[in-house]
Amino acid sequence: MIDTAKHLKKRHRREKIFRTCGLLSIIFATTMLAVLLLDLGSKAIPAFRQSMVSLTIYYDRNDIDVLSPQTIRSSDFRGLVRDTLLESFPEIKTRGEKKLVAALLSSAAEDVLRQRVLENPALINSTETVWLPLSDAADQYIKHHRDNKTQSSLSPVQQQALEKLITQNNIKEQFNKTFFTAADSRQPESAGILGALVGTIMTLGITIVLAFPLGIMAAIYLEEFAGNSRLRNIIEININNLAAVPSIIYGLLGLSVFLVFFEWPRSSPLVGGAVLALLTLPTAIIATRAALQSVPDSIRQAAQGLGASPVQVVFHHVVPCAIPGILTGMILGIARAVGETAPLLLIGMVAFISDIPQNLGSSATVLPVQIFLWSSNPEIGYQEKTAAAILVLMVFLLTMNATAIYLRKKLEKKW
Repeated sequence: MIDTAKHLKKRHRREKIFRTCGLLSIIFATTMLAVLLLDLGSKAIPAFRQSMVSLTIYYDRNDIDVLSPQTIRSSDFRGLVRDTLLESFPEIKTRGEKKLVAALLSSAAEDVLRQRVLENPALINSTETVWLPLSDAADQYIKHHRDNKTQSSLSPVQQQALEKLITQNNIKEQFNKTFFTAADSRQPESAGILGALVGTIMTLGITIVLAFPLGIMAAIYLEEFAGNSRLRNIIEININNLAAVPSIIYGLLGLSVFLVFFEWPRSSPLVGGAVLALLTLPTAIIATRAALQSVPDSIRQAAQGLGASPVQVVFHHVVPCAIPGILTGMILGIARAVGETAPLLLIGMVAFISDIPQNLGSSATVLPVQIFLWSSNPEIGYQEKTAAAILVLMVFLLTMNATAIYLRKKLEKKW
């Protein structure tokens, strides 16, 4: 005879253990996510600040040729910035020490002055106070190493020069807008993500234009018109297999087809978008078919009973009802595509790109590849920018997933 009380007690104990394991799993996953975000945030926050130095610049006509924009660009702004900075340190006499102090300025400082004169030639023979960016080493000293100078890569002469400028209130930290308005650079303090963001948007635009119409139409045909044939079964098997293929295989396919056979421009958003479209296409087909299958057959039968043709049934009744699921699947497909790196490495989008792409055929990179490139550089400035770029990418992905959830909740129908 079964002891009911003992059996129930044993079953309740198992259920309690199961619930406890599930709760512990959620706590562990949440903790790891919090640790990841805190670690990224602590490393990324310094990348959003930039150290600047105040210099009073005299634009001497003898040093700057204003005959044309070309002559202004070729003028010696580097010497102008260097000499102005060294005027603040009359005690420095040797050539080596002067070179060390001049290295505190970023190479972008001369570009700032050049651009100001190009925009306003009336500055010639006048004086103004300008805030100019410091080098990455000087920036890291101000952010992290003032309390522990031995960890800084700056020489004692450079540290003393910075301390003097700080005492004179000639140095400040401000929001690093360069991070959002510039492309990649060989100098960490001048590097930004705008070029990668523009390349990402262009690449995703091609992906959307190619993958979604093809994926939706293919899914409609397979689900509504193909019937239960052997060809349909073969196509379904291949689509499911393609959805599980490693992404790097799509990169090899894009390399051999788009670059070698069609000879499209290497490392361009056109090629990158086409490769990601191939990667996204199986996901788009599967998501659309699932959305179509969720529409009750009563909708189809009612439309047919009113005399609608098969095409009218599908496009006037079934597809509108399946739109929430289709949109959700498409957005999730984009979210997967935007995070891919491996297939884009094989088509040349790993190159150093210092310019913002102007069209679909321009050389470009995307945000995940930019993160990969920065992470391989040893400078602390690049490491901070890597963490900041990861945060930007995560915000983009979270926004897309939140949009998918919102659309699903907003548009879904209860049957």
